[in-house]
Amino acid sequence: MPKVFIERRDDGKYTVTKQGAERASAVTDTQKQAIQESGEMYPGVRPDVERQRNTDRGSRDKWRKA
Repeated sequence: MPKVFIERRDDGKYTVTKQGAERASAVTDTQKQAIQESGEMYPGVRPDVERQRNTDRGSRDKWRKA
């Protein structure tokens, strides 16, 4: 199964990118839309989502499963 990442761009939009891809598979306005889009494109794959804020479980440079 491919590894899929959801990351925030500098312009505030979110990308859905498959590991090893040169370009994003999708660009959305919200993180929630990106998670939904990744589920439609890659069924059965839980994407790794970039944290957008510091929490008691991790900081911005950490990843979580959607």
